[in-house]
Amino acid sequence: MLIYMTRHGETEWNKAGRMQGWKNSNLTEKGIRNARKLGEKLMDIQFDKIYCSPAGRARETAEHILCGRKIDLEIKEDLKEMGFGVWEGMEFEVVREKYADQHHKLWKSPHHYEPVEGETFGEVFTRVRQVLKEIVEDGKETVLIVTHAAILKTIYAIVKGYSLEHFWSEPFMYDTNLSILEYKDGAFSFILEADTSHLMT
Repeated sequence: MLIYMTRHGETEWNKAGRMQGWKNSNLTEKGIRNARKLGEKLMDIQFDKIYCSPAGRARETAEHILCGRKIDLEIKEDLKEMGFGVWEGMEFEVVREKYADQHHKLWKSPHHYEPVEGETFGEVFTRVRQVLKEIVEDGKETVLIVTHAAILKTIYAIVKGYSLEHFWSEPFMYDTNLSILEYKDGAFSFILEADTSHLMT
């Protein structure tokens, strides 16, 4: 089984430097353009199914990747971004000033992070493991996942087996980056990691 994975395109809140999790903001022109570029790169891949986060930015990205192709798309609630509680919609600088300790822990010491009315990393890991299990059990051969940065990083941590302390290690999850997982003999392995070559054209 091959699992192609990407992050949504750049959004208005990404561009404005605002925290974005369960709340949504729309794709920018750049985000739309990059999603279409990824769609061109994947045009010859025969996907059996697409699994998408319920967020508008992810669904819009999936539509641009499809470029009019008719492929079964299933919304998976567990593919939504990590919930950041009261921080959502706030500018990064405001969060850094008002919640300095927890902001630092989120990015620099995630194993000590405690959310402010948001999700814990433990909750995110639980739902991501569950959705991966469901996708594998669906029995498709070649699929695409359209999701978010923290969810992709969670998948990386699960597959590579590294601790939460190293959650934000490279590679960086640029918008519309492409990773490919192979699931074979009960195990996952990466065959492509966070590729952005389609953005260079």
